[in-house]
Amino acid sequence: MVSTQAVLGIAVVALGLVLTPGPNMVYLVSRSVTQGRRAGLVSLLGVLAGFLCYLVAAALGIAAVFALVPALYTAVKLAGAAYLLWLAWRTVRPGGVSAFSPRELPVDPPRRLFTMGLVTNLLNPKIAVLYVSLLPQFVDPDRGSVAAQSLLLGLTQITIALSVNALIVLSAGSVAGFLATRPAWLRAQRWAMGSVLAGLAVLLATDRSAPATSPAN
Repeated sequence: MVSTQAVLGIAVVALGLVLTPGPNMVYLVSRSVTQGRRAGLVSLLGVLAGFLCYLVAAALGIAAVFALVPALYTAVKLAGAAYLLWLAWRTVRPGGVSAFSPRELPVDPPRRLFTMGLVTNLLNPKIAVLYVSLLPQFVDPDRGSVAAQSLLLGLTQITIALSVNALIVLSAGSVAGFLATRPAWLRAQRWAMGSVLAGLAVLLATDRSAPATSPAN
């Protein structure tokens, strides 16, 4: 079964990613600020559904596909690294926007809130990179079922992401208001998040390990 070190490793990666600005954070903050916490939580349920879709794909052995086509795996990693660098630049560039400077959104019913949360997460390259490139690095075929390990690691990531995103939804209005009146804090938040994104991009681009090759047991 999966090692404690692997669980702790994916937990650290998951925490770093969920704390960096991306499509999920921007959407959840904007929705929570413009339509309230209840709308933010409904949207978060859609995000959760998206995570579960990625988890199923990981358990079915999506990493094996990339092991068979190394060039495709490399392309996905480099594309993910480029996307993270773009997010970093967009965050720290002059006139850059913080995730807590939300955009106005129309008031939507619960079904649309759920659907938009789902679609936002499914189309989120940061999450795709996590499940395609990062999570397989913590799977050890010698420790048993690759599918079971992928499920446990994925559930670890989902638990952390869901908990942090729920806190973001519940506190989005207060945090946005606090940062709006304190430009120095807002700049510091942008540069901190931009630095983390750039660091993740470099680690991803320079990683030379391959995904787990054993089929699901």
